[in-house]
Amino acid sequence: MPEGAVFERPDGYYWLAPDGEQEFGPFESALAARADRDRFSEEAPAEGETVQEAEREIGIGDWIDAETGDPVEGQSPPHLEEP
Repeated sequence: MPEGAVFERPDGYYWLAPDGEQEFGPFESALAARADRDRFSEEAPAEGETVQEAEREIGIGDWIDAETGDPVEGQSPPHLEEP
């Protein structure tokens, strides 16, 4: 079973830890199990984090075209921070 997988048992839903040995649950629904699994994931958005904050965190916040809201296409100058 892949790490982080959510599976059902007679008493509820569980999710499997990355080590493949530890199980967490039971939860009332698969959605609740996934939410608990993703709660501490580094890739999961932080509670209350906006799209703009997430984009800034991964380094594309400044590369968004203000007119279209899409990522800038083509050659773009490097974004160097001033010392």
